[in-house]
Parts: sequence; structure tokens; C-alpha cells
Amino acid sequence: MSNLEDKPAELACEATPATGVEIMTPRDVPLGGPRAMRVRRTLPQRHRSLIGAWCFVDHYGPDQVADTGGMKVAPHPHTGLQTVSWLFTGEVEHRDSAGNHAMVRPGEVNLMTAGRGISHSEVSPPTTSTLHGAQLWVALPDAHRHTDPGFAHHAPEPVTGAGWEARVFLGSLLGVSSPVPTYTPLLGAEILLEPGTSLTLDVDATYEHGVLVDSGVVGVDETDAKKDDLAYVPPGSAALTLTTYDEPARLLLLGGPPFGESIVMWWNFVGRSHDEIVGYRAEWQGQITDAGLVDGRFGIPVGDELPPIPAPPLPNARLRERR
Repeated sequence: MSNLEDKPAELACEATPATGVEIMTPRDVPLGGPRAMRVRRTLPQRHRSLIGAWCFVDHYGPDQVADTGGMKVAPHPHTGLQTVSWLFTGEVEHRDSAGNHAMVRPGEVNLMTAGRGISHSEVSPPTTSTLHGAQLWVALPDAHRHTDPGFAHHAPEPVTGAGWEARVFLGSLLGVSSPVPTYTPLLGAEILLEPGTSLTLDVDATYEHGVLVDSGVVGVDETDAKKDDLAYVPPGSAALTLTTYDEPARLLLLGGPPFGESIVMWWNFVGRSHDEIVGYRAEWQGQITDAGLVDGRFGIPVGDELPPIPAPPLPNARLRERR
């Protein structure tokens, strides 16, 4: 998914130390005009930009497509990251310049690697009446951020227990491992909890974790997170306890070891410096002509005829680097 803000914030991203569970609340971001879909963005925030390598968390729906017009994100570029698409309801059609054409469906993860540069589009088909899901970005480490673009798909089998069900789409949890390749250790799982359930998970003590609550109220260790909250859990514990009360809950559990690198993230680009971001923007703008996209660093999405999204103006100040 593109970041369609007209004036996207420049973010020099680095980890912020924490000593306990921290609740982050979302901000509302429109994806286009006044009737367009809106998303709830919980990462990045000013005080915390990364959870492991996870650098971007958008949560949307359930939205009635008849009211919002659904998702219609025309071709746009990415660098230095992987996108992770996870749906609860509806479908989205994905096309990218690496030649991939796929549907995003509930309970199936689609992971796109931008690497040195890719462009893609995401459009909800006419058969989708309700859209509900999450769009996540993962920053690529310096050693791999110029890798070739790629795409992976996986439909994880559910794992069940007393009062809970889980689907592990990245990394390992509950004795299950996802085959989807990543460039840093990561965890991604959807967990459903029935009312009055307490689930203690064995987790990697070197990881920091994020619990994105889609519905219900979830106790994260001893701190409650409500719908749309993202609870941050610092490294240091080999167990994580999730608790529900009088209603069921659904959540996404994200995790990974602290990233250990500073990144500069602006619009749809992840880089390491102001000059890199300026260069990426110029190259994308150079591919946009009156006749549509021409070939270049970001390629042309296969079979897509929507006019590409131009990059917004850069801020007046130099994009900051920080470690």
C-alpha cells in the first residue's frame, strides 16, 4: 500500500528504550479524497519508529466499499523495504513490476520485496463489498536493501488450543514456522481469543513485540490494550501472556530483535540519507510521462493501466539522519 499523504513526514527512525508495556494509539490517515478509505496508523510514531524491523503499521476497516469506493491504489514505488499484506475480510488485487499478479485473501500472507526498487498497485475487485485488514512494512537491513525485487505467498494452517486459534505467517510461534523468507528474524501471527482466555506464549527474549488489537480488549502481560491500540513489549522476557475478558478478541502479534540501524523513511521510500531519498524521488518522477509509466529503476506493474501516483514535494528542510 502507498502512503498517500500530500505532506508525508520525514522520519529518521531509531529505537527508543522502554522498560514496560507501552500503548500506542493510532492516527487517522485518508487514502485519497473525501470519500476514500481511511486507515489507522500506529507505526511509525514520533517516539517509536520501529518494532524489530517492522517500520509501518496501517490498520483499516471493516469498511463498506459502497461507501468508501474501496481500495484503488495506482502504481507507486518502493525501495529498501518489504510489504506484508494481511486481510481479515475482502480481497485485493496486487500487480507489480517484477511480473507478479496475485490476489490478497483473508488468512493468506502476500510479501513483496522492494529491494533496490519496485512499483506496484493494489485494487479491490468489484466482488469485494467489505475491506478489513492490515498493511505492514519491514525495513531491509543495509546488507540486503539493494536486493532484487521479489514476491512470496503463504496460506498458514491454523493452530488451535483451548480458547484460541493462531495463524503464523512469518517466523516461528507455537511450534509452527512459516516458510516465507525474510532478511532479519521476524514474527508475524494472527491470534483469535475467546472470552475469558489467558494464553501464555513462549517467545524469543531477544525480540521486541507489538500487539495490534483488531477487536476486543486484550491484556498484554498486565497492561490492557483496546481496539486499534498497538502495545509495545520490550525485549527481555521469554514469555508473553495475552488475556481476554467478557468479549472475544483478534490481534496481530509482530516481533523481531531491535533493528540496530537508523533509517530515513519518507513517502514510500526507505533509505539511509537525504540524498538517497531525493534520488529515488527524482528517478520515480522521471518515469512518469503523459503517456504513463516508462521503464526505469522501479519498472512498470504488469497489466496495470491506472495512471501512476506522482511523488509529493520534498520538505523544505534537509531530511535528517540520526543514529
